[in-house]
Amino acid sequence: MTPETRRHDDAESLASAIAAALLARLVALQADGREPQVALTGGTIADAVHREVARLSPASGVDWTRVVLWFGDERFVAADSPDRNVGQARAAFLDAVGATQVHTVPSTDDAGSVEEAASSYADTLRSHGSGSFDVLMLGVGPDGHVASLFPGHPALEVGDADAVAVTDSPKPPPERVSLTLARLNRADAVWFLASGEGKAEAVARALAVTGTVDETPARGVRGGAETVWWLDAGSASQLPG
Repeated sequence: MTPETRRHDDAESLASAIAAALLARLVALQADGREPQVALTGGTIADAVHREVARLSPASGVDWTRVVLWFGDERFVAADSPDRNVGQARAAFLDAVGATQVHTVPSTDDAGSVEEAASSYADTLRSHGSGSFDVLMLGVGPDGHVASLFPGHPALEVGDADAVAVTDSPKPPPERVSLTLARLNRADAVWFLASGEGKAEAVARALAVTGTVDETPARGVRGGAETVWWLDAGSASQLPG
């Protein structure tokens, strides 16, 4: 399926549009009797989206006790580290909206090694996941990485597991747990979030007709029903049109 691009003028309007679309999707899924399964991402634009979700949620009708939440990747650090995606998400919106089904990657407080953390998270996905995500949100690095799957990294080749331990991340912290490409591709809707000119080259490479997943891992994830690139003017600045 050809990816769709949705362009907005700036990061503020982009975050508001993504938050509104997410809440609308959750309302529709719950109206069908579903408990939506959503995978969150970290980063600056994700934080802005999360804060907009908290602001818009009271009027949305979403029952957050009936939303199952995951993370596409996590840093293997102490539970109270500011580097943890879950800590940022809790501060931005999870606690405010009353989310109760939040599945986190074990921290260094909970697991003896990053490999143990990855195995435990994969077990949790199997026992509490539905087999696919209804919405998977992914940030995109300036190098084209998604989750903690970096260009040329061996973790890109892991196809027989849901989660993989990353022990030599090219950006700190070096130890992380990431969903694999195989697991990321089990999503109905994949939403890429990118803001700012610093992401423009990576966005252009990810959406180019030619290129490889090894060079630009974002090329390797597609939704079963839709793939949407949510962009502002800066991140879309190297795209045609």
